[in-house]
Amino acid sequence: MEIVPTIGLDPFLFNFLQKLILSLMIGIIIGIEREHRRAEHPVFAGVRTYALAAVTGMLATIAGKTIGNDIIVAAAVLIIACSIALIYRTYTMRGKLGMTSALSLFCTFLLGILVANGNYLFAIAGGVAITFLTIEKRPLHSFAQNLSNEDILNSLQFLAVAFILYPLVPAEELWGIVDLKATILIVVLVMFIGFISYISLKRFGAGGGISYSGLLGGFVSSEATTAALASIAKEKSGFVNAFYIGILLSNLSMFISNLLIALIVDNSGKTTLNMLPPQLLMILVVIGIFWKNKNISKKMEGTLDIGSPFALKPALRFGAIFLVLQIFATFANEYAGTYGTYVTALGGVASSSAVTASMASLAVKGEISYMLAGETAVIAGIVSTLNKITYIRIAGALELEKRARMTLMILSIVGIIGLVVWIYADVKPVF
Repeated sequence: MEIVPTIGLDPFLFNFLQKLILSLMIGIIIGIEREHRRAEHPVFAGVRTYALAAVTGMLATIAGKTIGNDIIVAAAVLIIACSIALIYRTYTMRGKLGMTSALSLFCTFLLGILVANGNYLFAIAGGVAITFLTIEKRPLHSFAQNLSNEDILNSLQFLAVAFILYPLVPAEELWGIVDLKATILIVVLVMFIGFISYISLKRFGAGGGISYSGLLGGFVSSEATTAALASIAKEKSGFVNAFYIGILLSNLSMFISNLLIALIVDNSGKTTLNMLPPQLLMILVVIGIFWKNKNISKKMEGTLDIGSPFALKPALRFGAIFLVLQIFATFANEYAGTYGTYVTALGGVASSSAVTASMASLAVKGEISYMLAGETAVIAGIVSTLNKITYIRIAGALELEKRARMTLMILSIVGIIGLVVWIYADVKPVF
């Protein structure tokens, strides 16, 4: 990422000035955030200190190419000594051990080294990451405090799958059908969507009301959210209307999530485009119902118990469903054609997301058309919508079932009509 000067400037001087300015900018940006804390408590390392740390790393690296790497070691020892002094000063003045400023100071020094070696993009990305971590102190602390030991354990297990198991899995397909590496990657990406909503739900769900909880929970699992809301509704019959809206919004999240999943698996957007019109029609119906009942919002005691999407068990369950559906759809399409693939949509009873992911994956491989993949994914969403009536009935929330049954059926009929019209529309793109 070298910038060639267009004027008669010495290239070596230009390169040095380029690195000097970038080092200064990275140090100043990090230092400004640290300086901003001065209003809250005494700050012992601000803009100048961080800028000098970045420049020190840059100068030491450039000098090391001429006089040896000992100068880099000496500079690192100096920065470490400054960091230790900073920790001691913070402890004596504020009575608590603060490591953030010291560590960020040393990291800023390392960014200067990256700049000197021409790794500008890495240095800029590192500077942005450090600034984000330091400026988001309170939100990150609040985020951590709302995690349980089980959530942390689940996250570690999931990270092990993503960063240890995934690289070790061979890229070759098993029996020419099962792509384990792609399956693990899809599971990781899909569960990440759910994880963001799960954390938001734990942090804000109860305070945001039943509707808000339903919306966020739907991104984790619309089926589990429906079951959880229905169970609570059985005990709190006076909140039927609010739980009804919460379940509808969880379905809205499912529609949106399926579109995102299709786009993640098939980044060409062709599967998503073939899903969009009927999905959009159902989304608009749900939004219309919510807008009509927007004043219905009840507080909840606690958050929904729908399980962490980073837990290993639901991740493996999703992966297993995905693989089974993918294998079934491959053989069904080969021996029964289009109608055989449509049968795969019945997997929406277990997980419409898994159906969507498997269809998009097969479309990318060229085993089925993008049109067929999109249509099957939409049908899976409709099956899941109808299946929520069963979840409510199993929970024993009879009043909620009466309230939601007709709406869920109408929503499904709207989806079917939209799908049929979309299939036979002349303007429909063919992929």
